Amino acid sequence: MAAVAEGDHRAFEALVHRHLDSIHGYLLRLTGSPADAEDLAQDTFLRVWRKADGYQPGRVRLTTWLHTIAHRRCVDVFRKKKRELTGTEIPEVPDLQADPAKTREAGETHRLLDLALRSLPERQRAAVLLCQVQGFSNAQAAEILGVGTRALESLLARGRRALRESLTEQGVLGRPAAPGRTEAPGRTEAPK
Repeated sequence: MAAVAEGDHRAFEALVHRHLDSIHGYLLRLTGSPADAEDLAQDTFLRVWRKADGYQPGRVRLTTWLHTIAHRRCVDVFRKKKRELTGTEIPEVPDLQADPAKTREAGETHRLLDLALRSLPERQRAAVLLCQVQGFSNAQAAEILGVGTRALESLLARGRRALRESLTEQGVLGRPAAPGRTEAPGRTEAPK
């Protein structure tokens, strides 16, 4: 980052090459729109170029700093436009080697999961995406979102609960067993 801060174009190119997919993927899941995600990713790296001297090594990891910039830029843009972070396109990449029936089923599951994620409030969606998809720790995700760790854990719990309920209603997840009962496919047994 020191080289980027000094205006080294090759260092910046290497930085973009290394982190673009992660930033773009996060923004795509957050916005639901490939076009918006691409614009925001470009804007994120433009800001990184301009503010590279603001990065403080040792204070936060570089990936945390980059995702913080991306997240804040996304929130700023969508608040300015006064629209929700939702899109109409759902990218699906079928596995051409897989069984066509399983590919369709997996595609439908992916579509339902994507819709369930999009239905979450923005902060819950961001918390779930950062921790479950992007692989950030709770502390790192809390820093990106600008909240405390306990607040992040609350967002995660509410987001996961809402996802579980939505996916259960859609039939993607099985219904939880009633207390004191165990379920097996096709039958229900009382405990012994």
